[in-house]
Amino acid sequence: MRRASGVSRRSDVDPFIVMDVMERARAAEAAGRSIIHMEVGQPGTPAPQVARDGLIRAMAEGPLGYTVALGLPELRARIARLYADWYGVDLNPERVVVTAGSSAAFLLAFTALFDAGARVGLGLPGYPSYRQILKALSLEAVGFETTPENRFQPVAGDLPPDLAGLIVASPSNPTGTMLNRDAMADLIGACHARGCAFVSDEIYHGVQYGARAVSALEISDDVYVINSFSKYFSMTGWRIGWMVVPEAHIRTLERLAQNMFICAPHASQIAALHAMDAEDELRANLDVYAANRRLMLDRLPGAGFDRIAPPDGAFYVYADISGLTDDSLAFAGEVLDGAGVAVTPGLDFDPGRGGGTLRLSYARATADIAEGLDRLTDWMARR
Repeated sequence: MRRASGVSRRSDVDPFIVMDVMERARAAEAAGRSIIHMEVGQPGTPAPQVARDGLIRAMAEGPLGYTVALGLPELRARIARLYADWYGVDLNPERVVVTAGSSAAFLLAFTALFDAGARVGLGLPGYPSYRQILKALSLEAVGFETTPENRFQPVAGDLPPDLAGLIVASPSNPTGTMLNRDAMADLIGACHARGCAFVSDEIYHGVQYGARAVSALEISDDVYVINSFSKYFSMTGWRIGWMVVPEAHIRTLERLAQNMFICAPHASQIAALHAMDAEDELRANLDVYAANRRLMLDRLPGAGFDRIAPPDGAFYVYADISGLTDDSLAFAGEVLDGAGVAVTPGLDFDPGRGGGTLRLSYARATADIAEGLDRLTDWMARR
């Protein structure tokens, strides 16, 4: 039954708060203010040069029309090769599904795996769009709190009952913490024992500062793995991602992709294919993130943000500010107005505890991060 307003109940999703913060920061810039962006998880670097050059050549050679629904065969094969290079996994390219960003991959995965009303577990804090996409698909998002002792990652003993599926992210957004191989294997084993689907969000793989991120595909083929060219490959606005599915699910995903998306953007697929050969440029970007991470960890405590989860990967710091406020949304507004720094309130990631947390992104140029830390330190001293 539709509500009196004329829209469906499943469309009543919460806003993605970071996008609202981004718009408020844009408006401040349009009014002439200088804003340092620590709110959005977006690299400050463009797509690799070799990717842009490759697309220019392709556009000169002819029109870029529809591709097959699962993606360009050469791109799927190149993605499969990445799993051999990064993880030692021999992957059948037919299991690779190229998508219009990881967001489309989540829509396809949740539609393929779960019937309406199914309960899908996710640890909190976590990426907010999981919850909202699940709701829009008439699924029940079952959030459960993770702990600092477990580095804000789920553990098998904490899983709620009667789950049809579990979503994990390693490195995580917003904390940047990772699951090691044993922890990943424990979660996958617990899900398999319950007949529960396992979905691994690996979009921050490649952005890591010590130990290598573990792929769920190193442990089991009976998983869904989702990745993207947005983060490590610096291609957020190109909207191109992929997922790896069990062989028995390939045709199901193909039918869904044909009808829901036709295909991922051809131009973005061409650029993504070439981006995978830009290793020197991508490693240089990682060096910038590593330098920015050191700056954040060195200087945030002096600015008054001394309760943080040191990130293993991604490009975020998740800070406990419960000693300063219980309203992170209002606090983020004060930081924007008073310091000219855009940050994301933790309410996006953890509805229960997020009033006392902030996420700060360090994906931009090092000079911007240093300036943002100067502004935060000065503003906190005057506050």
